[in-house]
Amino acid sequence: MVSRLGVVVGLGLLLAVGAVNAVAFMQARAMTRFVAEGQRTAKPEQLSFVNKLGVMLTGVTVPRPEQGRSPHDVGMAYETHRIPVTEQEWIEAWWIPAPDSQGMVLLFPSYASSKDTLLEASGILHGLGYDTLLVDFRGVGGSSGSGTTLGIREGQDVAIAITYAQQQWSAHPIILYGISMGAVAVMRAIAHEQAVPDAIILESPFDRLLNTVRHRFESMGLPSFPGAELVTFWGGMQQQINGFAHNPLEYASAVHCPTLLMAGELDQRVLLSESETIVAAIAGEKQFVPFAAAGHSALVTSDAVQWKQSVQQFLTTLDFEPE
Repeated sequence: MVSRLGVVVGLGLLLAVGAVNAVAFMQARAMTRFVAEGQRTAKPEQLSFVNKLGVMLTGVTVPRPEQGRSPHDVGMAYETHRIPVTEQEWIEAWWIPAPDSQGMVLLFPSYASSKDTLLEASGILHGLGYDTLLVDFRGVGGSSGSGTTLGIREGQDVAIAITYAQQQWSAHPIILYGISMGAVAVMRAIAHEQAVPDAIILESPFDRLLNTVRHRFESMGLPSFPGAELVTFWGGMQQQINGFAHNPLEYASAVHCPTLLMAGELDQRVLLSESETIVAAIAGEKQFVPFAAAGHSALVTSDAVQWKQSVQQFLTTLDFEPE
């Protein structure tokens, strides 16, 4: 017969497993579904021990990203375009034309960010003679919805934006620029959505979704196993995706166009070694530029001079066939 102690221990283990999964479920939900209002949770490094405990139990608070600026605020004329996705869904973009345009750069923001975070990069690219199209993924800014799939559905948005630019302006050449999750979406669009840009500029894409979730646990001072695996699993279940198969390192073999990848040497979300691994896996011509003093942030805000020099040098090496 099973002893009473055995029953108690068994029930205790079941409750513990259930509690751990419940916490992971809430963590995943909080990361992928934005709330209507509230104060965004600070970076893990900035949280007190008590606040970290609260975040561990309930998840982060991520308000739906809205834009607080427009191109007018930085002295650029623009048009707003609403690009249909389905009858109920759309993505919004700002088109900023350049005189005597040399081509078009489509810009895509990072996780939980809207297109106004791309204005600094757009300003430099505009000054270099490129039209720019700043795009909100579904779930943020002026686009429909409220949430994210961490680069999977966003890859579809990248492909849709490319098609729109080609149809609306006969854009050529088309260059894609993405930050963090935006860079992941660019790579996903090439590998899974048959996107064929003329060149791409990537900043700090993660190599594997599981790894970037692991680093989030590490930044909280917590062991990543099994929490990262559970969050990745439950996030995939909620969003109907396979998070374990969301690996830009594997997308890299489909990238045959010229590529510039930039990364911060102090980045704790995407380690420099992980960026170097992605660069090595990219099939086409590539350049890699590390930023010595930068962490995981828009690199143009960390060192605008190095950013402009790196991008300008890359663009001058490109030789596009006329259409």
